[in-house]
Amino acid sequence: MQNPLREVGSIDLYEKKGPLKWVITGIAALIALASLWYTNNLVSSLKEREQKTIDLFAKTIEYTIQESNSTNILLLFQEIIVSNEDIPVIRTDEAGYPVEYKNLKLPDGISEEEKEELLFEELDAMREEHEPIPITYLDENGREGTFGYVYYQNSFTLTQLQYYPFVQLSVIAVFGLLAYLAFNFSKRAEQNRVWVGLAKETAHQLGTPLSSLMAWLEYMRADEKLYDHEIVSELEKDIYKLEMITSRFSNIGSVPVLKEESVPDIIHSTVSYLQKRISRKVQWTVTSHPASVEALMNRPLFDWVIENLCKNAVDAMDGTGKISISILKGNDNRVFVDVTDTGKGIPKNKVRQVFNPGYTTKRRGWGLGLTLVKRIVENYHGGRIYVKSSEPGKGTSFRIVLQGTSNGVKEAVS
Repeated sequence: MQNPLREVGSIDLYEKKGPLKWVITGIAALIALASLWYTNNLVSSLKEREQKTIDLFAKTIEYTIQESNSTNILLLFQEIIVSNEDIPVIRTDEAGYPVEYKNLKLPDGISEEEKEELLFEELDAMREEHEPIPITYLDENGREGTFGYVYYQNSFTLTQLQYYPFVQLSVIAVFGLLAYLAFNFSKRAEQNRVWVGLAKETAHQLGTPLSSLMAWLEYMRADEKLYDHEIVSELEKDIYKLEMITSRFSNIGSVPVLKEESVPDIIHSTVSYLQKRISRKVQWTVTSHPASVEALMNRPLFDWVIENLCKNAVDAMDGTGKISISILKGNDNRVFVDVTDTGKGIPKNKVRQVFNPGYTTKRRGWGLGLTLVKRIVENYHGGRIYVKSSEPGKGTSFRIVLQGTSNGVKEAVS
């Protein structure tokens, strides 16, 4: 049976979300660059137009000077510059002293000395932004002289236009981020509701056959010939296992109770149960340093984690190989559980996808095992699980990190 989370002929967007994010990021970057390019062209055009306006003013003054008519100069200044309502401009004399200015926001009620100081400050700012335009003339002997200089700055409109695309893109980015976070929150909330609903329904469905099995077990125990039979003992273990599974599903969606539990005891119990129910060609090794290690956990749920990891390991080894489980206690009161197999390994480009819903290498399966494991470890135990190491053809090692207790000997783990 094919993985039900995948449809034939469709694009698995979840599995390809990494490349898809890069595509979307690339498109967004192209849009941003196009916006910056277009705005930059507008800014360049407007800047050139303003420069031509100031150049025209300077050239006209030069022409008027030849007439030696200061009245005409003042009239020209009024006609050309007064009509300008945007470009800040200052005309100075040959020595660089301000003579006329326009479109400068100077405070009201200031003295002439204060005004002069502010004008010189504006001249310095204008000099840094644009080279001053000299106003030249020819004297009676045909020699060129300097009548003064014209200083100017970019207009307020031009300045706004220069920063507009950055403001626009920032607003869009913030809006996009908020929309993305809201979508993710909504998606996760919906996924949680699906998980909880599925889990509760599964626990409910298991209740009826479990009650029936318990009744049959009591009936078999009533028979003296079967009371001490191995079948009855194993059946009792299976019923206990089903009760634990029911408890697992019931705990999903509610806040599980975390207790101080012996990590080696839980793992030994799980391994002992699995050894008789999976391939006998699998060799098991469980080590603990120190021998007694405790951690805060919910036993039914953590047992589920170890069971899922071990079953995945068996599948990866095709029923033949070695599974090693190592329990370590760190010097920062954390507990490390490493589950290592000698299976097929995981390709490097797939390591980040192993915990995604629907990811599986089996033809039959939902690909939810490791997703559940991650949710149990990180959401319910406040721990962490990740692929510690993996090499195709040699095997994989998963590491679980849990919060330990103050009991037991502490050892440093590198």
